Amino acid sequence: MVSHVPLYLGFDLSTQQLKALVVNSDLTVVCEARFDFDVDSTYRETKKGVITNDEEHEVYAPVSMWLQAIEVVLQRLKDKGLDFSTVNCISGAGQQHGSVYWNEKAEYLLQQLASDRTLEDQLSSAFAHPYSPNWQDASTQMECNQFDACLGSERALAQTTGSKAHHRFTGSQILRFRRRYPNAYQETSRISLVSSFLASIFLGRIAPFDRSDVCGMNLWDVQAGTWNKSLLELTAGSSNVSALESKLGQVAEDGGGDLGKINSYFVERFGFNSDCSIVPFTGDNPATILALPLRPNDAIVSLGTSTTFLMSTPMYKPDPMVHFFNHPTTAGLHMFMLCYKNGGLAREQVRDAINQNSHSSSSGSKNWETFDSACAATSPCGQTSDTSLMKLGLFFPRPEIVPNMRAGEWRFGYDTENEVLTETGPGWRRPIDDARAIVESQMLSLRLRSRDLVESPGRGVPAQPRRVYLVGGGSQNLTIAKIAGEVLGGLEGVFKLDVGENACALGAAYKAVWAAERRPGQTFENLIGERWKEDEFVKRIAHGYQEGVFERYGLAVEGFEKLEKQILEEERSDKSIQ
Repeated sequence: MVSHVPLYLGFDLSTQQLKALVVNSDLTVVCEARFDFDVDSTYRETKKGVITNDEEHEVYAPVSMWLQAIEVVLQRLKDKGLDFSTVNCISGAGQQHGSVYWNEKAEYLLQQLASDRTLEDQLSSAFAHPYSPNWQDASTQMECNQFDACLGSERALAQTTGSKAHHRFTGSQILRFRRRYPNAYQETSRISLVSSFLASIFLGRIAPFDRSDVCGMNLWDVQAGTWNKSLLELTAGSSNVSALESKLGQVAEDGGGDLGKINSYFVERFGFNSDCSIVPFTGDNPATILALPLRPNDAIVSLGTSTTFLMSTPMYKPDPMVHFFNHPTTAGLHMFMLCYKNGGLAREQVRDAINQNSHSSSSGSKNWETFDSACAATSPCGQTSDTSLMKLGLFFPRPEIVPNMRAGEWRFGYDTENEVLTETGPGWRRPIDDARAIVESQMLSLRLRSRDLVESPGRGVPAQPRRVYLVGGGSQNLTIAKIAGEVLGGLEGVFKLDVGENACALGAAYKAVWAAERRPGQTFENLIGERWKEDEFVKRIAHGYQEGVFERYGLAVEGFEKLEKQILEEERSDKSIQ
C-alpha cells in the first residue's frame, strides 16, 4: 500500500480487542486491523478479554496481553501493505477508568527497547502489578461510600469531579489497590489510565493523562482544572498526598498537543518515520464523539446491550445520575454522558414475549416484525384519545443505575389533566402494549435527564437536539428510530451513523488529523466538519421533531418523572420496614 499523502493512525484498546485504523487527510479509511484477546492472545485464562474473580467481584486484565496485541496489530497492518513511514501522527482511545501501575524501572525500559525483541518480552517487568482493573469491576463499594462522603455528599462529589462515586472509577480503584496490595503500591512509580498507558508505549516514556479521560477518576476538579486535595488525601492517606500526585503526574490540557516523537523502537522494527508525532490518547467514550463533527446540541444514542447517551455541550450541570467530562479536544465544551445497564436486553425480552404470544410465522424467533407491528399499531403512550390514560412503564431485567433500582417491571396509567399516577393491570394489553412502552420508557428517561442541557435549535421551536445520531445494533430498527425521533425530537431528523464497530478508533484517527493539520485556533469540529463526507457516513432514517407529538411526550416526561420517584420512595419504605 503505497501512499504519497500523510496518514494518521488511531487505536482503540477496548475490553475484548485492540483495533487500529488508518485514515488520510481527507478522512478516508485506508487500512485497519484488530487483535481479539480471546482468539489471538496466548493468555488463555481470559474470557471476553478479562479475568473474573466472582468472590471478590473483581474483573481485571493482564497488561502484558495488551503489549502482545500492539505488536501483532502493527504486524497485521504491515502485512496489508501499510507503509508506516507515511504515518504522520498517532492518537488512540482506551477503555475508561482502568489503571496501570508502573514500577521505577519503567521509564528506563521504555527508553531502551531493542528492536529485535518484542514489547512483551522487554516490558513485562516494568509493572508493579501485572493486572489492570476493568470497568466491569465491582469490588470497591466500601471505597465508593468513602468517596461519596468525602466532600459531604454524592452530589458535592459530582459537582466537583463530574460524577458521583462508581465502582469502576479510578480513584476508588487506587484506594482499594493501596489497601489490598500495599507493597505493590509502594513500588508504583507512576499510574496510567489505559489510554495514557497506550500512549506511553508509543512515546517511549510515561505519557500524561488527557483532559477528558482524567475526569473518569473522581480525583480531578473539572472546573478548577487541578487535582482535588481532599480526594487525593482520601486515596493516598493524609501523609502521602505528594507521593500520589507524583504517581499521577501531569494532565495534557491541549488535546492536540505534540507529546513528542515516536519511540525509536517502532522506527527500527516497523519502519515508522522518526518525525511521527504522538498526541494525547483519550477514553473510549470521549473518542466516540470525535467520530463525527458533533456540534453542541447534537446527541448520540448508542443502542447496544446497554444504552449510552452522549452530548457535546458548553454547559456544566453535574448530577449524581449523569457524567460530565471535559471535551477531549475543545476548550469550553463538556461531554455529557448517560449510561444504562438495561438497553437491548430489555427490548429483546419484550420482543421474545410478543413472539411467543403470537401465532405468526415469527413466533419464538428473534424476528422483530411482530414487535415492530405492535409499536406501529399503538398510539403514543398507548392513548386512545387525548384524555385517556398514558401507559408508562419501567422494564429492568437487571438492576439499573439510572435510576438506582432493583430489577423488575412496573406499569402505570397517567392522568395528564389531574397529574395522577395509577399502578395498573386492567387495560394494559400485555405483552402487546409493552412493545411501544419499552422504547418510550428508554427514550423518556433520556429526555428527562438531558432536558436542561438542550436548547432550541430554531426560532419558535421547543428545546431539543438539533440532530439525533443512532449507533449500535438497535440503530438498524427503523421503528425504534421513529419513536426516538418522536420522543427526543431532533429538528433536522434522526440519523444512523454508519462507522461499524470502529467509532472509537476512527475518532482517535480524526483527532490525530486535527492535531497535525489544524490552523492556529482551529477547532476539531471546524476542521473535521470541512472534510466530513456526510453522504458516506450518515443516513437520515426518521423524522425528528413533530409538532404536537413532541409536546405530548413532554407531558409524558412529567408523568415518567413522577413514576420513578414513586417507585423509589416505595423501595425506600420497603427497606425501612425490613
